[in-house]
Amino acid sequence: RKQIKVLEALDVAGTQLYHFTTIVIAGMGFFTDAYDLFSVSLIADLLGRIYYHSADGRLPGNVAGAVSGVALCGTVLGQLFFGWLGDRMGRKLIYGVTLKLMVVCSLASGLSFHNKPECVVATLCFFRFWLGFGIGGDYPLSATIMSEYANKRTRGAFIAAVFAMQGLGNLAAGAVVLVLSASFKNTAAYDTDQLGQADYVWRIVLMLGAVPALLTYYWRMKMPETARYTALITKNLKLAASDMAAVLNIDFVSDMDAEAVVKQDEFGLFSMEFLHKHGRQLLGTTVCWFVLDVVFYSLNLFMKDIFNGIGWFGDAAEMSPLEQTYKIARTQAIIVVGGSLPGYFLTVLFVDRIGRIKIQLMGFTMMTIFMIGLAAPYKFWSKPNMHAGFAIMYALILFFSNFGPNSTTFILPTEIFPTRLRSTCNGISAAGGKCGAIIGVLWFQYSHTSIRSSLLLLAGCNLVGVMFTLALPESKGMSLEDITGEMEEESEPSQESATIAEVEFIHSVEVFRTNQHCKTGQDTV
Repeated sequence: RKQIKVLEALDVAGTQLYHFTTIVIAGMGFFTDAYDLFSVSLIADLLGRIYYHSADGRLPGNVAGAVSGVALCGTVLGQLFFGWLGDRMGRKLIYGVTLKLMVVCSLASGLSFHNKPECVVATLCFFRFWLGFGIGGDYPLSATIMSEYANKRTRGAFIAAVFAMQGLGNLAAGAVVLVLSASFKNTAAYDTDQLGQADYVWRIVLMLGAVPALLTYYWRMKMPETARYTALITKNLKLAASDMAAVLNIDFVSDMDAEAVVKQDEFGLFSMEFLHKHGRQLLGTTVCWFVLDVVFYSLNLFMKDIFNGIGWFGDAAEMSPLEQTYKIARTQAIIVVGGSLPGYFLTVLFVDRIGRIKIQLMGFTMMTIFMIGLAAPYKFWSKPNMHAGFAIMYALILFFSNFGPNSTTFILPTEIFPTRLRSTCNGISAAGGKCGAIIGVLWFQYSHTSIRSSLLLLAGCNLVGVMFTLALPESKGMSLEDITGEMEEESEPSQESATIAEVEFIHSVEVFRTNQHCKTGQDTV
């Protein structure tokens, strides 16, 4: 099987400036995604204080579940819809639509004005649902674009670098809340109107989520369509070569080579052939992402509850609104810097050396060990002199989450499915993950199970991830077309094949003539 020349050129291309530009453009979407999804857990207590007059900032159960989970519900639908649309209409076109939606809804979320708490929360949830819908589209499109631009030697590192922007977005959410809460807390107006000043803080935090998305909008619109989409789906190899030559310093082939005819399988997502070739892989990526997000989002969105269970924050009723928010944001920032970010960066460094599957297995296994280490002696960690040890263990869980399945579950679905279904399958896998995140939110919000039991349950989810990881193929160092086996280049028969065919033809003629001679009684030699 021969590779199409323009795609072969991409596979062997050296790392260039445009690769890093693409990482920033695609990664800024994930920066925004993480900022928007994780910032809400930092300002939820302000909503409880301002609108429900809660002494410790706790929202009513149904309100807390809606505020935490509504964006995740929108994300599930966005991943399915925009993932499918990306394979039908192109990655670039849909990429701009998701960004516009994220910008508008980020701004609108902070403008949820009304004098009744129910109306404020309802308006906030409405816009956060559509914000999540836009965020959902960013998952399959960013991953697919980066994988189709990258060369086969460093593709894993490039995709992981895009995803690592999630960690920076999470850190930015904590940093913004820290700065704003400290700034407003030290004003003269805060002494006379604490709730009024706190109301400004949560609105500004949510509205600032539009800034990083706006900064990259122009560059997203300037990106050409990926060569793999143009060559394999629209079947315009000349345009694919032209687009890539405009942004990458690569010696492409002649027009004659660019006109090669591509033969592909055309089976659909719901066909038996897809089920036979890729069904087990899609199940594996979806289940692994599902159990990972049950754990990952539970640990991030309910970090304050888990730490509060050991007395980390003290008595919230004795704190002012912004003092409590400041302590929560500071804890999140420490955990992100100490655990999450190093995990992302190590994945970037080693994913193309160690391999996706080994890193995913290692991550799930180490997360299980450390979670059991937190859960089994949970009361032991409540001693004041053991709080630092608890934080270190917690940071290690998030370290191995990111130097493990949180990164690799994002990488694998962009590599092991055919081009015409790549965005769709990535969207399905990611939607499975967000369904897991929703279940994690609902479990912590409504199950009334102890923190210790919940941590043990999350450890069990990791073990499920280990089992389903074993069903997935390793994809490091291979061309995307070699991994999927989706296409081959039709070529003229080789000289050897032509000679063999000619000999067979001549032989058949001779046999025919010999038989004829036998029938007529003529002597044959």
